[in-house]
Amino acid sequence: MKKLSFTKMNGAGNDFIIIQAQKRLNYKKLAIAACHRTNGIGADGLIILDKSKKADYKMRIINADGSEAEMCGNGARCLAAYILKEKKEHKKTFSIETLSGIVLARKVGNKITVRLSDPKDYTEDIVLSINNHPLKVSYIDTGVPHVVCFVQGLNSINVNSIGPKIRFDKKFSPRGTNVNFVEQVQKNVVNARTYERGVEAETRACGTGSVATAIVSFLKSNTTIESKKNASMRVKTRSGEALDIRFDFEDDTITNVWLTGSAKMIAEGKLTI
Repeated sequence: MKKLSFTKMNGAGNDFIIIQAQKRLNYKKLAIAACHRTNGIGADGLIILDKSKKADYKMRIINADGSEAEMCGNGARCLAAYILKEKKEHKKTFSIETLSGIVLARKVGNKITVRLSDPKDYTEDIVLSINNHPLKVSYIDTGVPHVVCFVQGLNSINVNSIGPKIRFDKKFSPRGTNVNFVEQVQKNVVNARTYERGVEAETRACGTGSVATAIVSFLKSNTTIESKKNASMRVKTRSGEALDIRFDFEDDTITNVWLTGSAKMIAEGKLTI
């Protein structure tokens, strides 16, 4: 038996178990056991802080089902808060290596903001057949793949029923996709609910999903705008907390994407493995 130090954190409703890298440790098995809501600590994912040759730090994110994700927006913000506390990071802005690229992080007031890799592969008006009914969605990769589906009556949507049908649709194979159901509230404010790949259920928030939602909502609401610096959108998540997203838009390209929200310590302890 071995005792492993951990910190549990919450970012806008997403919860994570954070550990420092260990030799000869099966992260997949650990994630499945530790993230279990009854028999473990309970979390959406396991985050491993490691050394990097490309950045100040390296992040690995293992989903609750044991699969490894390329990136996690709220997870990166939680890890940044952890680094500031545990590593006494003195840089105002520091870098974190992920499978989807280098993320920048810094503290702004009592919140954490991260700059994600530039989005790619934006595709509009993809028609799916869900329960023998046509459904038009948009797709964008914000570090991980996301579908954005605009609906009316967001609270009545059965996310855990419809979500998997879109998540595993052959049009998104082999990677699959996360699925965001979105309802416009104001021009720059939307509500969103997300079915997350790897958790295989609706989560209380999704950082990269909120970024995908913000960008697609902005593009659909501003079809005549050819360029804009520091465009802003607010996405209210299932947890009730809103995430703020800012980005630059020029020549049909989105760059300089920043995601801002809370990152809170929940508990520290020893996990028996």
